[in-house]
Amino acid sequence: MDTKVDLDLMGENPIVYVRPVKVADLPEEIRQQVMDVETLYAVHDESGAQLALVKDRRLAFVLARQNHMDPVAVH
Repeated sequence: MDTKVDLDLMGENPIVYVRPVKVADLPEEIRQQVMDVETLYAVHDESGAQLALVKDRRLAFVLARQNHMDPVAVH
């Protein structure tokens, strides 16, 4: 889960997708790192590759914008 992504190679302000992820649906190694949280938020690129997994929705949007990406919510 520590795969580094070179965000500079993604182009100018690419769209990324933010979606909720149930912790119960994640691999065991990630579930062990999460305490008392039922939902995390994933940031995905246009191909569906997961770029980040964070604790809350607001943080996912901030992270995307700080990295010059345009976040869009997915339900």
